[in-house]
Amino acid sequence: MSGALLRIENAVVRHGGVAAIDGVSLDVQAGEVVALIGANGAGKSSLVGALAGMFALEAGAMRFHGRSLAGLPTWRRVRLGIGFALEGRRVFAGLTVRENLIAGAGGETRGLDARLAEIADLFPVLHERANVPAWQLSGGQQQMLAVGRALMRDPQLTVLDEPTLGLSPAAADSVLAAVRRVAQGQRAVLVADQNAAQILRIADRGVVLRHGRVLAAGAGTALLSSPALADAFLGG
Repeated sequence: MSGALLRIENAVVRHGGVAAIDGVSLDVQAGEVVALIGANGAGKSSLVGALAGMFALEAGAMRFHGRSLAGLPTWRRVRLGIGFALEGRRVFAGLTVRENLIAGAGGETRGLDARLAEIADLFPVLHERANVPAWQLSGGQQQMLAVGRALMRDPQLTVLDEPTLGLSPAAADSVLAAVRRVAQGQRAVLVADQNAAQILRIADRGVVLRHGRVLAAGAGTALLSSPALADAFLGG
């Protein structure tokens, strides 16, 4: 679609000569959640890593608002309007919750209070524990903090890698409910996760990967009953 915030076209990423991503195309529109689904090793993190500038494309293109992301370091992509919460949470353990969030603003003070207020609304527990060191948070709370920190520059596109990994179903539901709320107006979310059952229920669209290729794509809830979903996790 011409109005896509993000467009990925025939992307190829190789690690040591092996194709981790092999000709993947997808787009993300304003106001929607797009889920990137697949088993461990399907290529989800390689695609997210390429989007973040951690891996170079061997072929294909990634464009944000029509602008090529080729050669841009991560910080430039963030300044363009893309927020990242990568796998592993990566919170600053010795800093408080509030200090972690402020670090996510990258020195931008304009609108800081409004951003903190939005994060408090999305994740009330972070507001309640604002002065607590991040290492004292539960796994679910640390994931909320990682997502909140990614939102601190008010990105138009937020990219999340395995946000439910290691979380209880209740904690995962809390994180995903906030993800659904983030994707409104001119903002969108691309979320990569193995937790198909929960992710696809809140996603507008899903893209199923297997062995670095797109196996199926369609409406989130429709994919829940698609044979391709079982094939992605159990197929040869």
